[in-house]
Amino acid sequence: MKFHWFAEVTYPHLPADFRERFPSAWVTPPAHLIDPLKAGEMYRMFIRLMQLADEVGFDGLTVNEHHQTPLAVTPSPNLLAASLASTTKNAAIVIVGNSLALYNPPTRVAEEYAYLDCLSGGRLTAGFVLGTPMDSVFAYGMGPAEVRARFEEARQLILRAWSEPEPFAFNGKYNQLRYVNVWPRPVQKKLPIWVPGGGGSVETWDLVIDHDYCYGHLSFSGLYSSKPLVDAFWDYVNQRGGTTNPHRMAFTQIVCVADTDAEAEKQYYEAVRYFHRNATPAAGFLNPPGYTTIKSTKFMSELAKKTHSKLTPEDRIRAARGEMSFWEYDEKGYIIAGTPARVRQRLRELIVDLRIGQLIATPHMGNLPEEVGAQNTTLFGREVAPYLRDLWADQPDHWTPEISQRLVAANAPKPRTEARTMSRDKEAAAAK
Repeated sequence: MKFHWFAEVTYPHLPADFRERFPSAWVTPPAHLIDPLKAGEMYRMFIRLMQLADEVGFDGLTVNEHHQTPLAVTPSPNLLAASLASTTKNAAIVIVGNSLALYNPPTRVAEEYAYLDCLSGGRLTAGFVLGTPMDSVFAYGMGPAEVRARFEEARQLILRAWSEPEPFAFNGKYNQLRYVNVWPRPVQKKLPIWVPGGGGSVETWDLVIDHDYCYGHLSFSGLYSSKPLVDAFWDYVNQRGGTTNPHRMAFTQIVCVADTDAEAEKQYYEAVRYFHRNATPAAGFLNPPGYTTIKSTKFMSELAKKTHSKLTPEDRIRAARGEMSFWEYDEKGYIIAGTPARVRQRLRELIVDLRIGQLIATPHMGNLPEEVGAQNTTLFGREVAPYLRDLWADQPDHWTPEISQRLVAANAPKPRTEARTMSRDKEAAAAK
């Protein structure tokens, strides 16, 4: 089982009435709300937290790309990754990912990913992502029906640029390049590739099945919201005869670990509310015509008819408004909170239930103070992750760089003897 540190790089100084004053946290929130000096402090904090995650045994340090939003002020994940590649030693540098359709030409991604793999000594996980419609369509002005075709042409060009031994010409529909000759080349002969997604795009599922990529289900709604879709993905993989190794599935989960349950509520509740209150896009930005294919629209419509989620529409509205209590967020799956024993037990259930081998743990959210994020990171790395390593240990992981697997295995914390000998029944009782 692998554990990756991740947080949306959320600007923590929004006005208290942000949600009431502005229609969307995406695309249109006025940029005068961000203080550049405070933004610099924010970036340095996230770099320090990920450096700490490397020290306490996380398998990967995860960064992503978004535009024009205070939820994730990461216009280029490669910049953040470069800061980590040269200042960390063990963990994979996981980019989830570059929005391929937005790069002109896409060879820029091939060059920068190769640079990062060289700088990190072969620890890069390359993420290829279509990008949300807020990013690609509304912030960058791309026609929604073109995004997937541009993505696919860029993907083919990048892979060929890494593998061709000599300069070549590339003549595609969107990219015409007389000379493609990428310097440097990646350290890894075959970079592990992840393709994140947040919905039920059948075309994305076909892509990851056909090429044996890792599929990242990136959702902050937790087990109960995601289970119908994740189950449908595994059913689809089976129908297509694809790889059912759990390590080819990644999943995002906010975690709030503390010495006691009461401390967890005291330390994390405000940050959880801040995150959910200030994360919502305007409805008009979510799915412009042409962005989702007819095939995927029909598939999701049929799936909705056949499944029943434990989350009601009212639950989703209250969560987005910050109106749930701390333990309601926990009960509904948005967060997993409490003592290390409780978090271990609940994560074990989630990991087995969803059949995931790459957990993208989120120990920082919203406006959480750095010292609490550091405590959360340390407790998770030392008191949670080591006790779940047994899950899927019999399955090979082809989606994490080999060098980072060896380095983390040699340096990560081990379970304490007394905790290791505790039976799972006793651990479950302790969690209750």
